[in-house]
Amino acid sequence: MKEKYSIIFSTFPSKEKAKEVSKVLVEENLIACSTIIPAYLSIYKWEGKIQEDEEFLCIFKTKEKNYEKIARRLKEIHPYKVPEILMVDIKKGLEDYLNWIEESIEEKL
Repeated sequence: MKEKYSIIFSTFPSKEKAKEVSKVLVEENLIACSTIIPAYLSIYKWEGKIQEDEEFLCIFKTKEKNYEKIARRLKEIHPYKVPEILMVDIKKGLEDYLNWIEESIEEKL
């Protein structure tokens, strides 16, 4: 059966924190790549109040089966009390790119 791939979204309060967490996940072979989208404005309700904050969005490319490990690791190292951790399945993709994801995060013996 062919591997299933996904992307995971997570937001961070600073570019430095987004880079730090991304590097950890790449080094631990949980993701192949993290794309960090520069600061944008998030408006949300937290603890009953409307909040506005600049955030940095990370798009993590990975295998679907890694979700639980990634979510657990993000909860350990993420600065937010309740981090955004959303997974979206990749239905189709360039075969060479999907192979690159596979090769980048294959388990090291």
